[in-house]
Amino acid sequence: MASSTLFPMIVNGQPVASPATLDVLNPANERLIGRIVDCSSEQLDATVQAAREAFGTWRDVPYAHRQNALRAIAGVLMNNISELKGLLTAEQGKPLAAAQGEIEAAAWWISQVAEMELPVGVTDAMPGQRSITRYVPLGVVGAIVPWNFPVLLAIWKIGPALLTGNTLILKPSPFTPLTTLKLAELMTPILPAGVLNVITGGDALGPLMTAHSAIDKISFTGSTATGRRVMASAAENLKRLTLELGGNDAAIVLDDVNVDAIAEPLFWAAFTNSGQVCVAAKRIYVHDKVYDDLAAALVRIAGNVKVGDGSQDGTVLGPVQNLPQYRRVKSLIDDSLQAGHNFLTGGNVTDGIGYFVTPTIIDNPPENSRVVQEEAFGPVVPLIRYSDLDDAIRRANDSEFGLAGSVWSSDTERAAAVAARMDTGTVWINSAQNLTPFAPFAGAKQSGLGVEGGVEGLLEFTTPQTVHRLVA
Repeated sequence: MASSTLFPMIVNGQPVASPATLDVLNPANERLIGRIVDCSSEQLDATVQAAREAFGTWRDVPYAHRQNALRAIAGVLMNNISELKGLLTAEQGKPLAAAQGEIEAAAWWISQVAEMELPVGVTDAMPGQRSITRYVPLGVVGAIVPWNFPVLLAIWKIGPALLTGNTLILKPSPFTPLTTLKLAELMTPILPAGVLNVITGGDALGPLMTAHSAIDKISFTGSTATGRRVMASAAENLKRLTLELGGNDAAIVLDDVNVDAIAEPLFWAAFTNSGQVCVAAKRIYVHDKVYDDLAAALVRIAGNVKVGDGSQDGTVLGPVQNLPQYRRVKSLIDDSLQAGHNFLTGGNVTDGIGYFVTPTIIDNPPENSRVVQEEAFGPVVPLIRYSDLDDAIRRANDSEFGLAGSVWSSDTERAAAVAARMDTGTVWINSAQNLTPFAPFAGAKQSGLGVEGGVEGLLEFTTPQTVHRLVA
């Protein structure tokens, strides 16, 4: 693939180019790997019009046919996994094995969504009247996808939006658009023109979408700060919203854990995808009784992890995906260094080619430090001592975020009691990051609005319509 390759947008089933372009870089070597269209407001208008026209017929396509379309998308993902994973590693940075895992997960996810059914409610509570409630599509949906899992999170939106009869305009992150554009090209024979459109652009495109009067819903995954702006923009015409936003997820390690059993899964709860996971363990509260042993075990694991170019054999963790995020992670590390925090491992970030940060574990920093209070979204994790469990739960909950959390214990019933006290939409016991298409995933507090996953996630792309009939 030549670095000058232009990846066109896919609009109304056709490639769309433009003289206005943006560069896409490989975060491991900072080389140009492709260019994308910087979508104009006029091109967005044309895309919305195409999606609106396609909605008129797609909504009436039998549900079973739409299910078959999703199954075919799963097939496209699996049949083209070799090409797609190479492209994903080049633009996102994750190792080839992780890129393949993301694509496989996306294929499985959409294949399971395809088997879901929308409920139909029948109520005969009123004498002489029957009420039938069904769930109908909203219209044109705008989807905005981040750069950490660009394929999987796109599928999270494509599957339920199309299955429920909507048409979709999807905007990948300008940092990781290439695999999504290629996938859209491969899906063109499956879907009628205008049903799925993938557009690209810089920071101005998202606000154009959220403010567009003919887009009926926005499904956004990203930061809480941007989510607030999306919500404000959508208020103009009361757009429906699904917002999966930031988190500063706490893991609470109880005093009865088997350190040898939990060290490995807890390490990866924090550092999978170089910590660039919305539901990563970003603060780890560890009881005094096991703190030193667990800290030593985590440091040993970190020492055996190869950080490097995801295309090279043996790489386990790739770079931070983009320069702005790299600078943010580095600023958190620098802040802790200046504050005199003790680093158990990592912390020696030097500027060079590629946005690399080795796994960094900070030893018991103060609760009010930036590294505890802010979401790093990178391979930096504070270990925090506690002696009183009630105090640990209080500190874990003392956050504007409430996306997810985890509890680690040899006693699952005891762990479940702690989980019930966590102010988060999702809690794992002795694991983390295990999401399923069959269960709702939602953020509490300022970590989101609405639901993804499960039948509840399907319903987010619909509105209920109740028909009342008189009966004898």
